Amino acid sequence: MKTDWIGYHQNKDLLRTEIWSLLKQQAASIGDCFGHIPNFVGADRAAEKLATLPIWQQAKTIKCNPDSAQISVRMRALQDGKRLYVAVPRLTDARCFVELNAADLQRQNVSIAESALALAKRSEGKPAPTGAAPTKRIARKALACGKLVSFAEMEPIDLVIVGCVAAGRSGGRTGKGAGFADLELAMLTEFGLVQIDTPIVTTVHPLQIVADSRLPMQPHDWPLDWIVTAGEVIETNTSYPRPTGLNWDSLRSEQLAQIPILRKLNEPRRR
Repeated sequence: MKTDWIGYHQNKDLLRTEIWSLLKQQAASIGDCFGHIPNFVGADRAAEKLATLPIWQQAKTIKCNPDSAQISVRMRALQDGKRLYVAVPRLTDARCFVELNAADLQRQNVSIAESALALAKRSEGKPAPTGAAPTKRIARKALACGKLVSFAEMEPIDLVIVGCVAAGRSGGRTGKGAGFADLELAMLTEFGLVQIDTPIVTTVHPLQIVADSRLPMQPHDWPLDWIVTAGEVIETNTSYPRPTGLNWDSLRSEQLAQIPILRKLNEPRRR
């Protein structure tokens, strides 16, 4: 299966294709999962289970990925009155996060459900379903009633939710291969917004949990502290080290070319 980000790590490419195929074969995915963070049957129940954990209940500010698999997580965060940060898809804006909260959405007459769904559609480039409100319009409203923020304008993050294609019980993970989650976390760390003990969580289908040996972790990879499914909560007690910031040596040339904030952060290094 060819995706936009194939070819950077052969074993991870094979694993992703295996997981996408398995989810499809077992009718465990919702929609086309190939090339994406897969939306999965039971995602709403996994979000509810996550919301029972102390790390969720104590968190006031949450950073979450914009994918369909975490629609229910974003909805719950807003319903629970938390400040929510969602990255601009592909980090294409110099202010590369959107800040959302329920009060601002209500003032702009955008429902929590609409905003959670629209951000996923915008992220994955999918059209709105037949009969649904136009996705681009909702996405614009969701972004407009939130606000684009720079790192300097953000509050410290209490909990991070990332999307995964596969996860291991010792904390290994892989996304769809683009590296955006790792980049976002590295930059947030550079600005002191994510700390060494900020919990990192994913919600997945049980079929996405694989043997640890299948998830080799590289120096720029961020491990998981928790994995939540519809029926299980796994505390990984990971021994994988966290990156301490951006690993410039691991950045690809196209990332520097396409992501404005990386170019800006790189300017002092080039002088």
